[in-house]
Amino acid sequence: MTLWLAVLGLLGATGQSACAADAHPLAGLQPRSIGPALSSGRVADFAIHPQQPQIQYVAMASGGLWKTDNHGITWSPLFDAQGSYALGVVSLDPRDPKTVWVGSGENNSQRSVGYGDGVYRSRDGGHSWENLGLKDSGHIGAVRFHPTDPNIVYVAALGPLWSSGGDRGLYRSNDGGASWERILHIDEDTGVYDVLIHPERPDELIAVSYQRRRHVWTLINGGPGSGVHKSSDGGKSWRKISAGLPGGDLGKIGIAFAPSQPDIVYALVEADEKGRGTYASSDFGERWSKRSGYSSGGAQYYHEVIVDPLDAERLYSMDTFAQVSEDGGRNFRPLSFQYRHVDDHALWIDPRDTRHLLIGGDGGIFESWDRGSIWRHVTNLPTTQFYRATPDNSLPFYNICGGTQDNHSQCGPSRTTYTDGITNADWWIAQFGDGFKPQFDPEQPELVYAQYQHGGLVRFDRRSGERTSIVPQPGSGELAYNFNWNSPLIVSPHSPTRLYFGAERLFRSDDRGDSWRAVSPDLSRDIDRNKLEVMGRVWSVDAIAKNASTSIYGGLVALAESPRVEGLLYAGTDDGLLQISADGGEQWQAVEKFANVPTMSYIADIAASAHADGVVYLVVDNHKRGDYKPYVLRSADRGRSWKLITSGLPARGQAHTIVEDPGQAGLLFVGTEFGAFFSQDDGASWHPLQGLPTIAVRDLEIQAREHDLVIGSFGRGFYVLDDYRPLRSRTDSLKAAAATLFEPRESWIYKPDDRRGWGGLGDYGHRYSGENHPHGAVLSYYLRDSLETAKAQRRKREAELAGKGEDTPYPSWESLRAEDAEEAPSVILTVRNAAGEIVARVPGPTSAGFHRVSWDLRLPAPDPVNLSPPASLPPWQGPPQGPLATPGVYSVSLGQRLRGQWQELAGPVNLRLKALPDGSLVASDPAEKLSFDRASAELIRRASAQMEALGEIDGRLAQLKGAELLTPALTEDDAQSLRALLAQARAIRIELTGDSVLASRQERVPLSLANRLYGLQANWDSRAPVTGTNRQSQQVAERELAAVAARLGELQGQVNALEARFEQLGAPYTGGRGVQP
Repeated sequence: MTLWLAVLGLLGATGQSACAADAHPLAGLQPRSIGPALSSGRVADFAIHPQQPQIQYVAMASGGLWKTDNHGITWSPLFDAQGSYALGVVSLDPRDPKTVWVGSGENNSQRSVGYGDGVYRSRDGGHSWENLGLKDSGHIGAVRFHPTDPNIVYVAALGPLWSSGGDRGLYRSNDGGASWERILHIDEDTGVYDVLIHPERPDELIAVSYQRRRHVWTLINGGPGSGVHKSSDGGKSWRKISAGLPGGDLGKIGIAFAPSQPDIVYALVEADEKGRGTYASSDFGERWSKRSGYSSGGAQYYHEVIVDPLDAERLYSMDTFAQVSEDGGRNFRPLSFQYRHVDDHALWIDPRDTRHLLIGGDGGIFESWDRGSIWRHVTNLPTTQFYRATPDNSLPFYNICGGTQDNHSQCGPSRTTYTDGITNADWWIAQFGDGFKPQFDPEQPELVYAQYQHGGLVRFDRRSGERTSIVPQPGSGELAYNFNWNSPLIVSPHSPTRLYFGAERLFRSDDRGDSWRAVSPDLSRDIDRNKLEVMGRVWSVDAIAKNASTSIYGGLVALAESPRVEGLLYAGTDDGLLQISADGGEQWQAVEKFANVPTMSYIADIAASAHADGVVYLVVDNHKRGDYKPYVLRSADRGRSWKLITSGLPARGQAHTIVEDPGQAGLLFVGTEFGAFFSQDDGASWHPLQGLPTIAVRDLEIQAREHDLVIGSFGRGFYVLDDYRPLRSRTDSLKAAAATLFEPRESWIYKPDDRRGWGGLGDYGHRYSGENHPHGAVLSYYLRDSLETAKAQRRKREAELAGKGEDTPYPSWESLRAEDAEEAPSVILTVRNAAGEIVARVPGPTSAGFHRVSWDLRLPAPDPVNLSPPASLPPWQGPPQGPLATPGVYSVSLGQRLRGQWQELAGPVNLRLKALPDGSLVASDPAEKLSFDRASAELIRRASAQMEALGEIDGRLAQLKGAELLTPALTEDDAQSLRALLAQARAIRIELTGDSVLASRQERVPLSLANRLYGLQANWDSRAPVTGTNRQSQQVAERELAAVAARLGELQGQVNALEARFEQLGAPYTGGRGVQP
């Protein structure tokens, strides 16, 4: 039997719930990560161990911190349990590379930036962490170390992107991070992006300040606060540097010095058209000269400069296509991007060999050994940033498709039949570019509606690989439609060919997108964003990067149609309106305000109930105005009135999405900036969904047929919560019963496919594989209390007494003997077929809480019991297993054995097994096939018994041979009798297992009984009809086995007689002679 636990941290014999006292009883119900790692996601920074370069750290913009100890062959996440998933920088203490510093919050100003909660440090290579403060910094630009004083650390804090204030500026710690002093502060809207410390004159510092603000409707990426500042006294005083730099408002400034000549400093300066460019200083920032007009394609997203450690004239600029200059910034050329993703953000140059580069961008990590001509992609980081996710209804296993940040619309299976899980080879691309909400055709899942930026929409036919553009088009002379970056798209639950697609107006198609008609006017507030105040005032059209990488304000961003009432539509806008139509779009009513929700907040998601006509749920997101609270609302009257339902949700972390269980009213799931939550009481209370890392959950969908929750995360790919139906159980009913056994869903019968070789990942090296659904039938149960031994209970009582300062009585000898003899408690799930026959017993965990185990759909193996199995097996040899079960209805019950006594706990519940429709040669009578396989299993069981008996006889004869010289009364006739029996045993072994004398000399040998039976056993993995050859072979095996059994029985009697003879002669004791009087 295989054992699959969906429980982390639930073990321990305490007799209480294995979760924390306030945790939900079903906290052990946890999702699995399925990837993909096809393209990874946005990389923010690298840190490489200076003495052991195979040890590498990569900070993901929104996927946490990852580490490899083997140059990228495998990676481990280090930051899953911390308060932030978005990172800006990772730095190693140069004096102690095991000390890792992380600045949280992505340090660019793009539309999809995640915020952090300060500075973290690990002293043990990332195993444990401590938050060192600056929690309101939002985004950390740099962490720098004093070259000689290990206690001095500098942190460049950008401050919040969407609001003023916070921990903003340049901070210094003189005590290794225990406390911080702000040593450079410009204003409440300006932070510090970077700081340089002269390695030879560490009191000389250069800091670049950066003023910026982003809201839903705009970006201002500069202002009078941005600039270059220098200190000559370790940060006690500062001078703003202007010599040689452009005047007026500046934007983001990327800065770096040349390690080989640290007085040489380069800066990429964002300014107006005349001033922007590449600047250089030869006196550590005192005076500057413009080298060229080159500036990155979008400073708010790039603008990082890195200088070659050995060549002060070679510098790299991160850009859409990373650039390199060989002449100190006077001329730039792009690095090769052949077979490499664009949008580069981080670069590491190997100081030992500067041809060796690691570059990180929107598509993950690439490595080059020839200074950027040829690249290798790292394909084992499951850090894809999904905006949205959608499952289809494919059989036998459904697919999931999601739109990603700059990595296309990726689609793949929720599970596979393969032993190597869900690999990158299982994923495919429906549409290129940034992807958003895809939809599958409900009747033809091969048709996928996939999006790209700002309302691009195609209908992709996976069968042909063809894409048809189906974007609604304006009429002659009309303005282009205002599609959002992330435009809403739904398929009507009432017609599989009907689509709704939102711009500022709502469009409807009844022919799968071939034609469209508008069913609404402009549904937004129609606000002129250029008249809205930003940072306290209205900005000029010439403001730095004004409105760059921002959707035009005033469009639809959320859509829903009631699954109960056709034409009951809900549409949400980015400027805070909820529009409702009860007649398919003929008339609309706007909801402009919601109680306890700031006006003009972004309508992030809408879910119309499947259980009541008037119930609808709403998610509102106001984080782009610096408000990180979650806003989840419920209406029972089609949106006329609303109630906030956020009790139990963390106060920090905006909500993104909500779904309702179509099978039970009141069971809700919400995705937030820091995880997912569920409610069993229609939002009155919320509980965290355990098993996810700290990550933004941007989308949730229900796969209704399988009762699965599909989770789209922004930085850790897809997760699947398999069969969430246990969450339909009331908490009080769970706690009232000693145990609860949940009804399993239908399970597919199939043989796992070793497509890459022998089991698991096969024999082609380590590579990424998403977690597959367990093979077999997954059985779920809940234990109110742990099963404890008497010893565990005594020790708990003694601990309680000791905690009170009371005496602990010494137990009696009888009780200690009972403790030592006590059988360990066990939990067993018993599977019976329709006739009531027990076909399997599956062991499970005995600790309190929710557990899942899987039955591999095999009947018991006929092999002998082995109490000392080998520590490892060769890859082609698995554990013993029996024949496959047949389709049909089974029952499962739950029981326990405690103090040696059996007790039924729960059940029975039905389990339906069905054959996977994956083969053309399947037995028409599965019961007859199983009967044949069980007869073969019986032959194997009997043959195994004979082999074990022969082995026992061999051992007894060997001991008699050893006693020969120690028995003076032994005659030559006795000695010859012994040798005759040894010869008989050898002959029988040849019949059972083959002639090793010939086989070892590469000669043909007669087929042994064991080999004949192995051939029959090999067919247990197949559901094909029994072949004539196998029937004949089984008949031959039956005859041969009967003959061998007769000879073995005769031999056993002769051995018994010889042992009696040795006893008469006074021979030393040998095994098998029994107890002598």
